[in-house]
Amino acid sequence: MKQRQNIVFFFSDQQRADTLGCNGQPLPVSPRLDQFACGDAVNFANAFTPQPVCGPARAMLQTGLYPTQTGCYRNAVSLPPGQKTLAKYLREAGYRVAYVGKWHLASDEDENHYETVPVPAERRGGYDDYWMAADVLEFTSHGYGGYIFDKDGNKLEFTGYRTDCLTDYAVRYIEEYEDEKPFFLMVSHIEPHHQNDRADYEGPDGSREQFAGFVPPPDLEPGKGDWERFYPDYLGCCHALDRNFGRVVDALKERGIYEDTMVIYGSDHGCHFRTHADEVAEGGYDDYKRNSFEGTVHVPLLIKGAEFEKGKREEKVVSLLDLPKTILSAAGFDTELLGLQGRPLFEACNPDWEEAVYIQISESFVGRALRTNRYKYVVHAPDRDPWKESGSPVYKEKYLFDLVNDPLEKVNLVDDGAYEEIKNALKERLTSFGEEAGEAFIVEC
Repeated sequence: MKQRQNIVFFFSDQQRADTLGCNGQPLPVSPRLDQFACGDAVNFANAFTPQPVCGPARAMLQTGLYPTQTGCYRNAVSLPPGQKTLAKYLREAGYRVAYVGKWHLASDEDENHYETVPVPAERRGGYDDYWMAADVLEFTSHGYGGYIFDKDGNKLEFTGYRTDCLTDYAVRYIEEYEDEKPFFLMVSHIEPHHQNDRADYEGPDGSREQFAGFVPPPDLEPGKGDWERFYPDYLGCCHALDRNFGRVVDALKERGIYEDTMVIYGSDHGCHFRTHADEVAEGGYDDYKRNSFEGTVHVPLLIKGAEFEKGKREEKVVSLLDLPKTILSAAGFDTELLGLQGRPLFEACNPDWEEAVYIQISESFVGRALRTNRYKYVVHAPDRDPWKESGSPVYKEKYLFDLVNDPLEKVNLVDDGAYEEIKNALKERLTSFGEEAGEAFIVEC
């Protein structure tokens, strides 16, 4: 095996890529992340999620498999207890594994209900060394105050701002770590996700004043959705994440292990603030995600590590599904032997890197999408129940966007005969991805 690095994965929830200054945000929302991107990390400026729903995206990151391959194609589907995960791989390689924050992979609609009670050890995906988490964090806490559980099931209450308090547990782990073995620490925050029971975004006190002068991203149109009300608090949540990411980096530096640690910052999906809600909710529902539009699937992704060039901005299209192989490669694994999807991200610099991301859509409609460096091709199965059915043997064409000429996805070219050859090539690649993911299907015009 290769020389093994410590690995820290700082993970947000529902964060748009354009909330970072290094990705175009004009307000000082992310000074620490911008410094990290420009000085120590690679900024994967075109990173996309393969599943824009919380639970499925997390299942994908923990397993290196598409959500339909594990059965976790929507929320309220638990990760199978015997499923091989990052933590289990890494423990086999001699790592200590630690998890802090939102899990969202233990509960389901049957007999397993751990939303507000301790997650049993067998449902923690192998994170047996250090556990400070809740399955559905938005059910056990708010922006200020709430509780999580430790590995022994003890309830730990907190009263401060949630992002600060969860990061306290991560910093403590770094400060107190004394084992000679390398460690993997995942810090899974819920910010800037909306607070479900309050139908609100809960930034730190003063966020609405601090970010009142925001410039809306161009896909958020006046009078559509609810961004005009919520965006300042949303940015406040992102600013809190930035500050706490800096705390983790500082803790690593104070321990003298920063240079020997791979550090990743990413998010599960983005947010369109209901601007597309009426358009995409065919048989299920939609609120802020659950579709293929750029605001939903384009996510921040910054990586520092031994095999990554410092301060580079990488424009190639990559998938979050590439992260498990990236992490396991850093741990010394020959990832080609593991049967996982994706590609190690340090290979993105190679000229033969294929710029294509396969996206599975659930809950609002049953759909599939292909995002390339220029086009987005989307298909759907309108006769399928998006909550009860994970896929379909037959899809119909829904969208084709030329993102170079139409970055805001306003002009649907799916019925434009001039794009027939391009569409056929995209269809072929989409179905090929489906076969790789274990789901064979055809696409009808």
